[in-house]
Amino acid sequence: METSQSREDDILRLQGQPRIAALDELVADLRSPDPAVRDDLAYLTAKRWIPVLEPVERLYVGDRVAAHFTSPAIQARSFAPLVLALVAERGEWKPEWWNAFADWYPAESDLRGYDPELGWLHAPAHGADLLAALSHHPQLDPYPLAELAVSRLLADTDHVFDAQEDDRLAFALAQILSHPDLAAAQSVQWLAPIAAAFRTGEPGPVPAWASNTMRTLRMLYVLADRGFRSPAAGTPRALTHRAVVLGSIAETLAIVAPYAG
Repeated sequence: METSQSREDDILRLQGQPRIAALDELVADLRSPDPAVRDDLAYLTAKRWIPVLEPVERLYVGDRVAAHFTSPAIQARSFAPLVLALVAERGEWKPEWWNAFADWYPAESDLRGYDPELGWLHAPAHGADLLAALSHHPQLDPYPLAELAVSRLLADTDHVFDAQEDDRLAFALAQILSHPDLAAAQSVQWLAPIAAAFRTGEPGPVPAWASNTMRTLRMLYVLADRGFRSPAAGTPRALTHRAVVLGSIAETLAIVAPYAG
């Protein structure tokens, strides 16, 4: 838990050396192959520092972390969206970061949740966390966020989600679909590519992408039906067009589950 003392210590540490040097060191640690450095130290430090940085410094961190999307190291790529989510939550965002993220997210081929040496990688879940953060940004259109989530789900892969990535994607979609400016038609038209993909199914083993997508939609149906809680909110939130979304998800899932009522 962050305390006022830890917050003061962070400010003193930043002021005690050239701030840019401290931020460069942090960004370097966020791509470390050592999970004790990257996850247990650097990411937790980023969570404390980013709220107390100046806006120009958050932009500096965002620029350098966004460059990690093209890194050859999976841990650098997969942690970039987590840090950008922290920056976006403070209000800073650049179209260039979106372009880098949108190019990377559906194209990422390493979808492992956990690696014994590298620790947590979790690219689909971390990308979902950034989509969720961006859904609350006042200057962003929510619909492209849903489209990018679909692109990730429908991307060809042999990896079946095994670390609740489907839940994280469903939670991100629920937040996107609770945006007050989202029109009723937009609330469901993102499902059209999924329905079209489901209709191409043939007898035989279920492809990994299809299994991942089905499970994501099932969790989204639960969240749409019962409401969901954001981490900072205690009361359940509802989708903007709940009934419309519930009906469309059910119709889409019925393509692959014709026994559904």
